[in-house]
Amino acid sequence: MLYTLLGSINAALIVLSAYGVLLQLKSIYERRVNNTANPTAVLSVNQFTVSFVAYFSFYLYAIFIEPINHFLAWPRLLASVLAWLILVEIYRDRQTRYSKVSSLLSGFFLCGGLFALTSNVTFNDEGRQLSTCLIIVASLLIAQGYTHQFIQIVKSRSTGAINLKMSQYILLMDISTIAFALTMPLTKGWPLMVLAFTSAITKLVMMYLFYWVKQFSDTNQQPS
Repeated sequence: MLYTLLGSINAALIVLSAYGVLLQLKSIYERRVNNTANPTAVLSVNQFTVSFVAYFSFYLYAIFIEPINHFLAWPRLLASVLAWLILVEIYRDRQTRYSKVSSLLSGFFLCGGLFALTSNVTFNDEGRQLSTCLIIVASLLIAQGYTHQFIQIVKSRSTGAINLKMSQYILLMDISTIAFALTMPLTKGWPLMVLAFTSAITKLVMMYLFYWVKQFSDTNQQPS
């Protein structure tokens, strides 16, 4: 019962975090429609590539668990698609080689993940090992990717096109994922906890930086 309850809550919060990613995508679209210069300003290709890898590795992990963990799989697949769309928008805006490679590789992995789900090939053991490795790598990359994003914010003294609600919703998802992982056997739950803890810490830092930028802006606007 506890597994089902926390799994359902986690799935709902993953959908909420995906909505946060959708809001970020919506912000980009709105800035483009309004002819804002650099509609993806300050957004880090590194960070969103890592976000894609994190969502996608969770998805792979979920489909290779026997039986498949529906609570983890489908909301993460949705979030993976939205993160990929943001990478596509960044490439449209900047036309750099790095953003092009990132968006193309992410699209390729999405297609591969769908193939793994629909094919009759059985490679659950190998798939679990691969997805576990991806989750650990994603945890390291999240720390690195968000650090890169934080540096950009500090240097520019601006949060640019970054949407705060996305970080807030993902933080709720991370907390729920940690609680859900605690209901699983340790052998299955530990990779989820590692990534969720790492992600939660970065979201807390991001939220603080929004406060810091506001304080910096308010201080500069005060009359001398």
